[in-house]
Amino acid sequence: MQDFASLLVPDRGQPARTIEIVTADSLEPWLARHPAATRAGLAGQRFTGKPGTHAILATPEGWSVVAAIDDPTSPWSLATLADRLPEGSYRAPGAEGGALGWLLGQYRFDRYRQADDHGARVLLSADAAAIDETVRLAAATATVRDLVNTGAGDLGPAELEAEAEALAKRYGATVTTTRGDALAQGYPMIHIVGQAASRDRAPRLIELEWGDPAHPRVAIVGKGVSFDTGGLDIKPSAGMRLMKKDMGGAAHALALAGLVMAARLRVRLHVLIPAVENAIAGNAFRPGDVLPSRLGLTVENTNTDAEGRLILGDALAKAAEADPALILDFATLTGAARVALGPDLPPLFTDDDVLADELLAAGVAAEDPLWRMPLWDGYDDLLKSDIADLVNAPDGGFAGAITAALFLRRFVPAGIPWAHIDVFAWRPTAKPGRAKGGDAYALRATFAVLKARYGG
Repeated sequence: MQDFASLLVPDRGQPARTIEIVTADSLEPWLARHPAATRAGLAGQRFTGKPGTHAILATPEGWSVVAAIDDPTSPWSLATLADRLPEGSYRAPGAEGGALGWLLGQYRFDRYRQADDHGARVLLSADAAAIDETVRLAAATATVRDLVNTGAGDLGPAELEAEAEALAKRYGATVTTTRGDALAQGYPMIHIVGQAASRDRAPRLIELEWGDPAHPRVAIVGKGVSFDTGGLDIKPSAGMRLMKKDMGGAAHALALAGLVMAARLRVRLHVLIPAVENAIAGNAFRPGDVLPSRLGLTVENTNTDAEGRLILGDALAKAAEADPALILDFATLTGAARVALGPDLPPLFTDDDVLADELLAAGVAAEDPLWRMPLWDGYDDLLKSDIADLVNAPDGGFAGAITAALFLRRFVPAGIPWAHIDVFAWRPTAKPGRAKGGDAYALRATFAVLKARYGG
Protein backbone atom coordinates (compact mmCIF):
# COMPACT_ATOMS: atom_id res chain seq x y z
CA MET A 1 0.00 0.00 0.00
CA GLN A 2 1.14 3.55 -0.69
CA ASP A 3 2.64 5.54 2.17
CA PHE A 4 -0.11 8.14 2.11
CA ALA A 5 1.25 9.86 5.22
CA SER A 6 4.31 10.96 3.23
CA LEU A 7 2.13 12.47 0.47
CA LEU A 8 0.04 14.78 2.67
CA VAL A 9 1.88 16.91 5.22
CA PRO A 10 1.34 20.18 7.11
CA ASP A 11 2.61 23.32 5.40
CA ARG A 12 5.37 24.77 7.53
CA GLY A 13 6.97 26.81 4.81
CA GLN A 14 8.93 23.97 3.22
CA PRO A 15 10.23 24.49 -0.33
CA ALA A 16 7.49 23.51 -2.77
CA ARG A 17 6.19 24.35 -6.20
CA THR A 18 2.98 26.35 -6.28
CA ILE A 19 -0.21 25.07 -7.87
CA GLU A 20 -2.44 27.97 -8.84
CA ILE A 21 -6.06 26.89 -9.00
CA VAL A 22 -8.48 28.32 -11.54
CA THR A 23 -12.09 27.54 -12.33
CA ALA A 24 -14.27 28.36 -15.32
CA ASP A 25 -15.46 31.52 -13.57
CA SER A 26 -12.08 32.67 -12.30
CA LEU A 27 -9.88 31.99 -15.34
CA GLU A 28 -10.44 35.27 -17.19
CA PRO A 29 -9.83 37.49 -14.13
CA TRP A 30 -6.78 35.37 -13.32
CA LEU A 31 -5.37 35.86 -16.82
CA ALA A 32 -6.00 39.59 -16.63
CA ARG A 33 -3.79 39.81 -13.53
CA HIS A 34 -0.82 38.15 -15.23
CA PRO A 35 1.62 39.39 -17.85
CA ALA A 36 1.43 38.69 -21.56
CA ALA A 37 4.22 36.11 -21.30
CA THR A 38 2.12 34.03 -18.90
CA ARG A 39 -0.92 34.24 -21.15
CA ALA A 40 1.20 33.27 -24.14
CA GLY A 41 2.69 30.34 -22.28
CA LEU A 42 -0.76 29.01 -21.46
CA ALA A 43 -2.00 29.57 -24.99
CA GLY A 44 1.01 27.69 -26.32
CA GLN A 45 -0.02 24.68 -24.21
CA ARG A 46 -3.64 25.06 -25.34
CA PHE A 47 -4.76 25.55 -21.78
CA THR A 48 -8.40 26.58 -21.84
CA GLY A 49 -9.33 26.02 -18.22
CA LYS A 50 -11.15 22.77 -18.86
CA PRO A 51 -11.54 21.01 -15.48
CA GLY A 52 -8.96 18.31 -14.96
CA THR A 53 -6.28 19.95 -17.12
CA HIS A 54 -3.14 21.77 -16.12
CA ALA A 55 -0.21 23.69 -17.61
CA ILE A 56 3.39 24.28 -16.56
CA LEU A 57 4.66 27.84 -16.28
CA ALA A 58 8.29 28.95 -16.17
CA THR A 59 9.17 31.04 -13.11
CA PRO A 60 12.38 32.60 -11.81
CA GLU A 61 12.55 29.70 -9.33
CA GLY A 62 12.05 27.06 -12.04
CA TRP A 63 8.40 26.29 -12.79
CA SER A 64 4.93 26.28 -11.28
CA VAL A 65 1.58 24.75 -12.15
CA VAL A 66 -1.74 26.19 -13.21
CA ALA A 67 -4.56 23.72 -12.72
CA ALA A 68 -8.21 23.95 -13.69
CA ILE A 69 -10.76 22.30 -11.46
CA ASP A 70 -14.53 22.27 -11.34
CA ASP A 71 -15.23 22.52 -7.61
CA PRO A 72 -12.40 23.33 -5.16
CA THR A 73 -14.39 21.80 -2.30
CA SER A 74 -14.80 18.41 -3.98
CA PRO A 75 -12.65 15.62 -2.52
CA TRP A 76 -11.77 14.64 -6.09
CA SER A 77 -10.70 18.08 -7.35
CA LEU A 78 -6.95 17.34 -7.20
CA ALA A 79 -7.06 13.64 -8.06
CA THR A 80 -6.16 13.86 -11.74
CA LEU A 81 -3.46 16.43 -11.08
CA ALA A 82 -1.74 14.34 -8.41
CA ASP A 83 -1.51 11.43 -10.81
CA ARG A 84 0.04 13.51 -13.60
CA LEU A 85 2.51 15.78 -11.86
CA PRO A 86 6.15 14.76 -11.44
CA GLU A 87 7.39 13.66 -8.05
CA GLY A 88 8.06 16.46 -5.64
CA SER A 89 6.42 18.82 -3.17
CA TYR A 90 3.55 21.16 -4.03
CA ARG A 91 1.22 23.56 -2.28
CA ALA A 92 -2.23 24.35 -3.63
CA PRO A 93 -3.79 27.26 -1.72
CA GLY A 94 -7.56 27.19 -1.78
CA ALA A 95 -7.90 23.54 -2.76
CA GLU A 96 -7.51 21.87 0.62
CA GLY A 97 -10.84 20.12 0.10
CA GLY A 98 -9.19 17.97 -2.56
CA ALA A 99 -6.71 16.32 -0.22
CA LEU A 100 -8.37 12.89 -0.25
CA GLY A 101 -8.38 12.82 -4.04
CA TRP A 102 -4.74 13.89 -4.09
CA LEU A 103 -3.89 10.72 -2.19
CA LEU A 104 -6.25 8.33 -3.94
CA GLY A 105 -5.26 9.68 -7.34
CA GLN A 106 -1.89 8.11 -6.62
CA TYR A 107 -3.30 4.73 -5.58
CA ARG A 108 -1.69 1.79 -7.36
CA PHE A 109 -2.44 -1.93 -7.01
CA ASP A 110 1.00 -3.44 -7.52
CA ARG A 111 0.76 -6.88 -5.94
CA TYR A 112 1.22 -8.58 -9.29
CA ARG A 113 3.53 -6.16 -11.08
CA GLN A 114 6.48 -3.89 -10.46
CA ALA A 115 5.70 -1.10 -8.04
CA ASP A 116 5.27 2.44 -9.33
CA ASP A 117 7.35 4.77 -7.17
CA HIS A 118 5.38 7.85 -8.19
CA GLY A 119 4.92 10.20 -5.25
CA ALA A 120 3.71 13.80 -5.40
CA ARG A 121 3.50 15.44 -1.98
CA VAL A 122 1.10 18.28 -1.19
CA LEU A 123 1.50 20.70 1.71
CA LEU A 124 -1.70 21.66 3.48
CA SER A 125 -2.62 24.61 5.66
CA ALA A 126 -4.60 22.34 7.97
CA ASP A 127 -4.16 20.99 11.46
CA ALA A 128 -2.41 17.70 11.97
CA ALA A 129 -5.57 15.93 13.17
CA ALA A 130 -7.44 16.76 9.97
CA ILE A 131 -4.51 15.60 7.86
CA ASP A 132 -4.20 12.38 9.85
CA GLU A 133 -7.89 11.58 9.35
CA THR A 134 -7.64 12.19 5.60
CA VAL A 135 -4.66 9.84 5.46
CA ARG A 136 -6.62 7.21 7.39
CA LEU A 137 -9.61 7.55 5.06
CA ALA A 138 -7.33 7.10 2.05
CA ALA A 139 -5.65 4.08 3.63
CA ALA A 140 -9.02 2.50 4.48
CA THR A 141 -10.20 2.99 0.92
CA ALA A 142 -6.97 1.47 -0.35
CA THR A 143 -7.50 -1.50 1.97
CA VAL A 144 -10.84 -2.22 0.32
CA ARG A 145 -9.32 -1.79 -3.13
CA ASP A 146 -6.34 -4.03 -2.41
CA LEU A 147 -8.45 -6.83 -0.95
CA VAL A 148 -11.03 -6.76 -3.72
CA ASN A 149 -8.39 -6.56 -6.46
CA THR A 150 -6.50 -9.58 -5.11
CA GLY A 151 -7.14 -12.78 -7.02
CA ALA A 152 -9.24 -15.40 -5.24
CA GLY A 153 -6.37 -17.88 -5.42
CA ASP A 154 -4.48 -15.58 -3.05
CA LEU A 155 -7.39 -14.51 -0.86
CA GLY A 156 -9.60 -17.19 0.63
CA PRO A 157 -11.29 -17.52 4.03
CA ALA A 158 -7.95 -18.14 5.75
CA GLU A 159 -6.45 -14.97 4.29
CA LEU A 160 -9.49 -12.95 5.40
CA GLU A 161 -8.92 -14.34 8.87
CA ALA A 162 -5.27 -13.27 8.67
CA GLU A 163 -6.34 -9.75 7.67
CA ALA A 164 -8.61 -9.57 10.70
CA GLU A 165 -5.83 -10.81 12.97
CA ALA A 166 -3.37 -8.23 11.61
CA LEU A 167 -5.92 -5.48 12.18
CA ALA A 168 -6.59 -6.71 15.71
CA LYS A 169 -2.89 -6.77 16.53
CA ARG A 170 -2.53 -3.16 15.34
CA TYR A 171 -5.23 -1.87 17.67
CA GLY A 172 -5.25 -4.29 20.57
CA ALA A 173 -8.45 -6.07 19.56
CA THR A 174 -9.21 -9.78 19.87
CA VAL A 175 -10.20 -12.22 17.14
CA THR A 176 -12.23 -15.38 17.61
CA THR A 177 -12.73 -17.78 14.70
CA THR A 178 -15.31 -20.55 14.60
CA ARG A 179 -14.79 -23.40 12.14
CA GLY A 180 -15.27 -27.16 11.79
CA ASP A 181 -17.83 -28.92 13.99
CA ALA A 182 -18.43 -25.81 16.08
CA LEU A 183 -19.36 -23.92 12.91
CA ALA A 184 -21.63 -26.71 11.71
CA GLN A 185 -23.46 -26.76 15.04
CA GLY A 186 -23.60 -23.06 15.77
CA TYR A 187 -23.76 -21.47 12.30
CA PRO A 188 -25.21 -24.14 10.02
CA MET A 189 -25.89 -21.92 7.01
CA ILE A 190 -22.30 -20.66 6.93
CA HIS A 191 -21.06 -24.23 7.18
CA ILE A 192 -23.37 -25.64 4.51
CA VAL A 193 -22.65 -22.90 1.98
CA GLY A 194 -18.89 -23.36 2.35
CA GLN A 195 -18.64 -27.11 2.89
CA ALA A 196 -17.76 -27.96 -0.73
CA ALA A 197 -14.55 -25.92 -0.66
CA SER A 198 -11.18 -27.60 -0.19
CA ARG A 199 -9.88 -28.08 3.35
CA ASP A 200 -7.49 -25.13 3.15
CA ARG A 201 -10.43 -22.91 2.16
CA ALA A 202 -12.83 -24.22 4.79
CA PRO A 203 -15.68 -21.95 5.92
CA ARG A 204 -15.48 -19.99 9.15
CA LEU A 205 -16.99 -17.13 11.12
CA ILE A 206 -14.40 -14.49 12.00
CA GLU A 207 -15.21 -12.16 14.90
CA LEU A 208 -13.19 -9.15 16.04
CA GLU A 209 -13.99 -7.31 19.27
CA TRP A 210 -12.52 -4.07 20.56
CA GLY A 211 -13.33 -1.28 22.97
CA ASP A 212 -14.75 -0.68 26.40
CA PRO A 213 -17.62 -3.08 27.23
CA ALA A 214 -19.36 -0.16 28.96
CA HIS A 215 -19.69 1.70 25.66
CA PRO A 216 -22.55 1.14 23.18
CA ARG A 217 -22.07 -2.04 21.18
CA VAL A 218 -21.84 -1.55 17.41
CA ALA A 219 -21.77 -4.58 15.11
CA ILE A 220 -20.36 -4.43 11.58
CA VAL A 221 -21.08 -7.47 9.42
CA GLY A 222 -19.39 -8.10 6.08
CA LYS A 223 -20.14 -10.77 3.50
CA GLY A 224 -16.95 -12.76 2.93
CA VAL A 225 -17.53 -15.00 -0.09
CA SER A 226 -13.95 -15.24 -1.32
CA PHE A 227 -15.11 -16.68 -4.64
CA ASP A 228 -18.58 -17.44 -5.93
CA THR A 229 -19.02 -20.04 -8.65
CA GLY A 230 -22.77 -19.85 -8.11
CA GLY A 231 -22.61 -23.38 -6.70
CA LEU A 232 -24.65 -26.03 -8.51
CA ASP A 233 -26.69 -23.17 -10.01
CA ILE A 234 -23.40 -22.33 -11.67
CA LYS A 235 -22.74 -18.89 -13.07
CA PRO A 236 -21.82 -18.47 -16.75
CA SER A 237 -18.21 -17.48 -17.34
CA ALA A 238 -19.09 -13.81 -17.80
CA GLY A 239 -20.90 -13.79 -14.47
CA MET A 240 -18.03 -15.55 -12.71
CA ARG A 241 -15.30 -13.32 -14.08
CA LEU A 242 -15.36 -10.80 -11.23
CA MET A 243 -16.42 -13.08 -8.42
CA LYS A 244 -13.13 -12.52 -6.62
CA LYS A 245 -14.90 -9.34 -5.47
CA ASP A 246 -17.69 -11.23 -3.67
CA MET A 247 -15.82 -10.65 -0.39
CA GLY A 248 -16.18 -6.90 -0.90
CA GLY A 249 -18.52 -6.65 2.08
CA ALA A 250 -15.86 -8.16 4.32
CA ALA A 251 -13.30 -5.72 2.93
CA HIS A 252 -15.60 -2.81 3.80
CA ALA A 253 -16.20 -4.19 7.31
CA LEU A 254 -12.48 -4.51 8.02
CA ALA A 255 -11.71 -1.06 6.62
CA LEU A 256 -14.50 0.58 8.62
CA ALA A 257 -13.38 -1.24 11.76
CA GLY A 258 -9.87 0.14 11.27
CA LEU A 259 -11.25 3.68 11.02
CA VAL A 260 -13.35 3.21 14.17
CA MET A 261 -10.42 1.88 16.18
CA ALA A 262 -7.93 4.46 14.90
CA ALA A 263 -10.34 7.24 15.88
CA ARG A 264 -10.92 5.57 19.24
CA LEU A 265 -14.65 5.98 19.00
CA ARG A 266 -16.57 5.29 22.20
CA VAL A 267 -18.01 1.95 21.10
CA ARG A 268 -17.74 -1.72 21.90
CA LEU A 269 -16.96 -2.85 18.37
CA HIS A 270 -18.04 -6.28 17.12
CA VAL A 271 -17.03 -7.21 13.57
CA LEU A 272 -18.42 -10.41 12.08
CA ILE A 273 -17.23 -11.87 8.79
CA PRO A 274 -18.78 -15.13 7.57
CA ALA A 275 -16.02 -16.33 5.24
CA VAL A 276 -16.66 -19.06 2.66
CA GLU A 277 -15.94 -20.12 -0.87
CA ASN A 278 -19.07 -21.12 -2.78
CA ALA A 279 -17.50 -24.06 -4.56
CA ILE A 280 -18.76 -27.08 -6.48
CA ALA A 281 -18.08 -30.64 -5.31
CA GLY A 282 -19.97 -33.79 -4.45
CA ASN A 283 -20.95 -32.37 -1.09
CA ALA A 284 -22.12 -28.98 -2.39
CA PHE A 285 -25.51 -27.87 -1.12
CA ARG A 286 -28.33 -28.31 -3.61
CA PRO A 287 -31.40 -26.48 -4.87
CA GLY A 288 -34.30 -27.78 -2.82
CA ASP A 289 -32.25 -28.47 0.30
CA VAL A 290 -33.70 -27.11 3.53
CA LEU A 291 -31.08 -25.43 5.69
CA PRO A 292 -31.30 -24.90 9.44
CA SER A 293 -30.06 -21.57 10.77
CA ARG A 294 -28.60 -20.21 13.99
CA LEU A 295 -31.83 -18.33 14.68
CA GLY A 296 -33.87 -21.53 14.35
CA LEU A 297 -35.60 -20.57 11.11
CA THR A 298 -35.47 -23.13 8.29
CA VAL A 299 -34.64 -21.93 4.79
CA GLU A 300 -35.59 -23.71 1.57
CA ASN A 301 -32.69 -23.13 -0.79
CA THR A 302 -34.15 -22.19 -4.16
CA ASN A 303 -30.88 -20.99 -5.67
CA THR A 304 -27.32 -21.86 -4.65
CA ASP A 305 -26.20 -18.57 -6.21
CA ALA A 306 -28.15 -16.68 -3.52
CA GLU A 307 -25.70 -17.86 -0.89
CA GLY A 308 -24.56 -14.51 0.47
CA ARG A 309 -27.80 -13.86 2.29
CA LEU A 310 -27.59 -17.32 3.88
CA ILE A 311 -24.22 -16.75 5.50
CA LEU A 312 -25.20 -13.22 6.50
CA GLY A 313 -28.33 -14.58 8.18
CA ASP A 314 -26.28 -16.60 10.66
CA ALA A 315 -23.85 -13.73 11.25
CA LEU A 316 -26.64 -11.20 11.80
CA ALA A 317 -28.32 -13.55 14.26
CA LYS A 318 -25.07 -13.79 16.20
CA ALA A 319 -24.57 -10.01 16.14
CA ALA A 320 -28.08 -9.45 17.49
CA GLU A 321 -27.58 -11.76 20.47
CA ALA A 322 -25.50 -9.12 22.23
CA ASP A 323 -28.30 -6.54 21.84
CA PRO A 324 -26.17 -3.95 20.00
CA ALA A 325 -27.09 -0.30 19.68
CA LEU A 326 -26.54 -0.57 15.93
CA ILE A 327 -25.86 -3.17 13.25
CA LEU A 328 -24.42 -2.25 9.85
CA ASP A 329 -23.91 -4.85 7.17
CA PHE A 330 -22.08 -4.56 3.86
CA ALA A 331 -22.54 -7.12 1.11
CA THR A 332 -22.03 -7.53 -2.62
CA LEU A 333 -25.44 -9.10 -2.51
CA THR A 334 -27.55 -8.65 -5.66
CA GLY A 335 -27.25 -7.92 -9.33
CA ALA A 336 -30.72 -6.41 -9.00
CA ALA A 337 -29.19 -3.52 -7.03
CA ARG A 338 -26.90 -2.76 -9.96
CA VAL A 339 -29.79 -2.91 -12.42
CA ALA A 340 -31.78 -0.49 -10.26
CA LEU A 341 -29.06 2.00 -9.32
CA GLY A 342 -25.94 1.20 -11.33
CA PRO A 343 -22.44 0.64 -9.95
CA ASP A 344 -21.89 4.02 -8.27
CA LEU A 345 -24.93 4.28 -6.04
CA PRO A 346 -25.30 1.60 -3.34
CA PRO A 347 -28.83 1.02 -2.07
CA LEU A 348 -29.46 1.51 1.61
CA PHE A 349 -32.11 -0.54 3.40
CA THR A 350 -33.27 0.26 6.91
CA ASP A 351 -36.49 0.65 8.88
CA ASP A 352 -34.86 3.32 11.04
CA ASP A 353 -35.71 6.74 9.57
CA VAL A 354 -33.26 8.60 11.80
CA LEU A 355 -30.39 6.31 10.80
CA ALA A 356 -31.38 6.59 7.15
CA ASP A 357 -31.39 10.38 7.28
CA GLU A 358 -27.98 10.45 8.96
CA LEU A 359 -26.43 8.11 6.40
CA LEU A 360 -27.92 9.90 3.41
CA ALA A 361 -26.83 13.31 4.67
CA ALA A 362 -23.32 12.03 5.42
CA GLY A 363 -23.13 10.54 1.94
CA VAL A 364 -23.99 13.86 0.32
CA ALA A 365 -21.53 15.78 2.49
CA ALA A 366 -18.68 13.36 1.75
CA GLU A 367 -19.55 12.79 -1.93
CA ASP A 368 -19.95 9.14 -0.98
CA PRO A 369 -23.65 8.74 -1.77
CA LEU A 370 -26.25 6.14 -0.92
CA TRP A 371 -29.85 5.83 -2.06
CA ARG A 372 -32.56 4.59 0.26
CA MET A 373 -34.61 1.68 -1.03
CA PRO A 374 -37.78 0.34 0.61
CA LEU A 375 -38.03 -2.62 2.93
CA TRP A 376 -41.48 -3.08 1.43
CA ASP A 377 -43.59 -5.25 3.70
CA GLY A 378 -45.87 -6.12 0.81
CA TYR A 379 -43.09 -8.20 -0.73
CA ASP A 380 -42.48 -10.21 2.42
CA ASP A 381 -44.92 -12.87 1.20
CA LEU A 382 -42.56 -13.57 -1.72
CA LEU A 383 -40.28 -15.29 0.80
CA LYS A 384 -42.91 -17.89 1.70
CA SER A 385 -41.97 -21.55 1.31
CA ASP A 386 -44.28 -24.54 1.02
CA ILE A 387 -42.02 -26.70 3.18
CA ALA A 388 -39.86 -24.39 5.33
CA ASP A 389 -40.08 -21.08 7.17
CA LEU A 390 -38.87 -19.13 4.14
CA VAL A 391 -37.00 -19.34 0.84
CA ASN A 392 -33.73 -17.61 0.16
CA ALA A 393 -34.58 -16.38 -3.36
CA PRO A 394 -38.17 -15.99 -4.62
CA ASP A 395 -39.06 -17.22 -8.08
CA GLY A 396 -39.50 -14.64 -10.80
CA GLY A 397 -36.71 -12.25 -9.86
CA PHE A 398 -39.00 -9.31 -9.11
CA ALA A 399 -37.62 -6.76 -6.60
CA GLY A 400 -34.49 -8.86 -6.12
CA ALA A 401 -32.55 -6.34 -4.02
CA ILE A 402 -35.59 -5.70 -1.81
CA THR A 403 -36.43 -9.35 -1.20
CA ALA A 404 -32.77 -10.05 -0.35
CA ALA A 405 -32.89 -7.26 2.23
CA LEU A 406 -36.21 -8.57 3.57
CA PHE A 407 -34.59 -11.99 3.97
CA LEU A 408 -31.81 -10.44 6.05
CA ARG A 409 -34.34 -8.54 8.15
CA ARG A 410 -35.78 -11.87 9.33
CA PHE A 411 -32.54 -12.43 11.26
CA VAL A 412 -32.48 -9.04 13.04
CA PRO A 413 -34.90 -8.70 15.95
CA ALA A 414 -37.28 -5.76 15.83
CA GLY A 415 -36.04 -2.88 17.91
CA ILE A 416 -32.35 -3.18 16.99
CA PRO A 417 -31.34 -0.38 14.60
CA TRP A 418 -29.97 -2.03 11.47
CA ALA A 419 -28.90 -0.92 8.02
CA HIS A 420 -28.01 -3.09 5.05
CA ILE A 421 -25.85 -1.63 2.26
CA ASP A 422 -25.72 -3.57 -1.01
CA VAL A 423 -22.32 -2.48 -2.35
CA PHE A 424 -20.88 -3.33 -5.76
CA ALA A 425 -17.27 -2.96 -4.50
CA TRP A 426 -16.08 -2.55 -8.08
CA ARG A 427 -15.60 0.39 -10.41
CA PRO A 428 -16.09 -0.66 -14.04
CA THR A 429 -14.69 2.60 -15.45
CA ALA A 430 -12.11 4.93 -13.95
CA LYS A 431 -12.91 8.36 -12.54
CA PRO A 432 -10.53 10.92 -11.01
CA GLY A 433 -9.10 9.36 -7.87
CA ARG A 434 -11.10 6.19 -8.45
CA ALA A 435 -9.22 3.67 -10.56
CA LYS A 436 -10.95 0.89 -12.43
CA GLY A 437 -11.23 -2.16 -10.20
CA GLY A 438 -12.07 -2.71 -6.56
CA ASP A 439 -13.38 0.30 -4.68
CA ALA A 440 -15.04 1.37 -1.45
CA TYR A 441 -18.61 2.62 -1.42
CA ALA A 442 -20.40 4.25 1.53
CA LEU A 443 -17.28 3.72 3.65
CA ARG A 444 -16.70 7.41 4.37
CA ALA A 445 -20.41 8.04 4.85
CA THR A 446 -20.84 5.28 7.43
CA PHE A 447 -17.70 6.34 9.28
CA ALA A 448 -18.96 9.92 9.41
CA VAL A 449 -22.18 8.73 11.04
CA LEU A 450 -20.35 6.58 13.58
CA LYS A 451 -17.98 9.45 14.36
CA ALA A 452 -20.89 11.85 14.85
CA ARG A 453 -22.68 9.41 17.14
CA TYR A 454 -19.77 8.02 19.12
CA GLY A 455 -16.86 10.44 18.75
CA GLY A 456 -15.49 12.30 21.75
